[in-house]
Amino acid sequence: MATCEVCGNDYEMAFEIHTQGGGRHTFDSFECAIHKLAPVCEHCGCRVMGHGVSVGGSFFCCAHCARESTEQGRQARDAVPAGS
Repeated sequence: MATCEVCGNDYEMAFEIHTQGGGRHTFDSFECAIHKLAPVCEHCGCRVMGHGVSVGGSFFCCAHCARESTEQGRQARDAVPAGS
């Protein structure tokens, strides 16, 4: 069995994630993997679990946060309009 590096659970179905930078991480759930590895929105601070929006070298969870944070972000639009 392997131990999750976030919660410490010793779990027989734990899995490893290998990052591009050469890191190796062991988790017992996707929740723990997201907590450790997902980027953080530079506006609201939430974990970005989807594609997110990159504007001028900054990373945001959505177009709204990009628009609120940067002048360049004013042109950002979500891929699926709200209310669809």
